[in-house]
Amino acid sequence: MASKLLAAGMRELAPNHESLALGVQAPRTRTIFALAISGGIAVPPRNGREVLFGRNRDEVHVCLGEDDPKVSRQHGRLTHRDDQWWVSNTGRLPMRMSGQRLLYPGEEDIPLAEGYTPLFIRGSRQREHLLELFVTGQEGGRPKPLPRDPTQPTRTYRLSQEERLALIVLGQRYLCHDLYPQPQTWKQVAERLSRLQPDHGWTQRKVEHLIGDVRDRMSREGVSGLSREEVGEPVGNSLNHNLIQELMLSMTLVPRDLALIDDQD
Repeated sequence: MASKLLAAGMRELAPNHESLALGVQAPRTRTIFALAISGGIAVPPRNGREVLFGRNRDEVHVCLGEDDPKVSRQHGRLTHRDDQWWVSNTGRLPMRMSGQRLLYPGEEDIPLAEGYTPLFIRGSRQREHLLELFVTGQEGGRPKPLPRDPTQPTRTYRLSQEERLALIVLGQRYLCHDLYPQPQTWKQVAERLSRLQPDHGWTQRKVEHLIGDVRDRMSREGVSGLSREEVGEPVGNSLNHNLIQELMLSMTLVPRDLALIDDQD
């Protein structure tokens, strides 16, 4: 980091600084920490204060992707205003944030929530450059170790045997770890289920209603992205894609469930 960029109160973080995901400690709330493999910085809040990051070590506070020409010399900026930190993209490539949110050059700044936020820039040869961010809150940033506390159970969703079987067929490409998975069509699901259970009366309409009931039930339980109103038109595969993702993240469906259809097919 260029020393001329350091203002009062700013503190450098060494390249071997532990991951910000482990938490931080700072005397003031709204202090922002920014860390890359080359090191980083901790900056207390002040209206108008900026933190620059990018490839050119001499012109930024945090050097990111120094040996990768796809990363811009100044790729982004963190700005403090209205008692909040904001991130903007000043480079040529989009930046990926939590939840697959992409921030493109020229778009409006995004406010940073308290706590930990990872930010990724995709560079040359499929490399991903990570910038860790942490904004301290009222309760401090470093969580208390809980080595002896019981592990919190994962929330799973209740499914009938029919629903489970239909959803396994619907999401089989996801369960097989396909690189670019898509849900099966209603026709494909009905045909597969008819082979598995020829006396069960499976039709496209029955499959659609059955899986639609699961989406509606989970939506009422607070799962987002499962209704047309949320997703908007055209819906395409979005509702079923979001459904399968949630079922897998919650471990309601897992890859070994494929045995329920493979053994019989």
